[in-house]
Amino acid sequence: MKIETLDPTTPLLHQFQQKDGPITLINTFVVPPDLYDAFIEVWKDDAGYMKASRGCIRTQLHRGTAGSRLVVNVAVWESTEALLAAFSTPEFQASAARYPEGIVAYPHVFQPVAVDGICVA
Repeated sequence: MKIETLDPTTPLLHQFQQKDGPITLINTFVVPPDLYDAFIEVWKDDAGYMKASRGCIRTQLHRGTAGSRLVVNVAVWESTEALLAAFSTPEFQASAARYPEGIVAYPHVFQPVAVDGICVA
C-alpha cells in the first residue's frame, strides 16, 4: 500500500506533532475492485488492533456507492498522542505492511469544529 498526503502542507508525521484531542483520523483508501476482499481482511486486523489500543474511542468503515473504488475509515481518538502511540508500534507497522500493492491511502487528522447553532466540538 502506498501512503499519500491530501494536503502537502501538512504531511501525516507533521500532524502527529500537534498535541490535540479529541481527534478524528479520516483515512481515504483507493481500492481496486479485485483487491477489495484482501483489503477488508487486512483492515479488519488493523482495526481490531487499533480498537484495543489505549485512546481509541471508535472506528467505522464506509464504502463508496455506485461502484466507487473509495473506502473511508473514520476513527475517533482521545488524542493525537494516543493515535501516534498505536500507529508507531511494531505490531501495527507489520500489519499495515500486509496491504496489497495497488491500494493508496490518504490519512489525515482532524479536530471537531463548533459552528454556532449547527454543531458542537
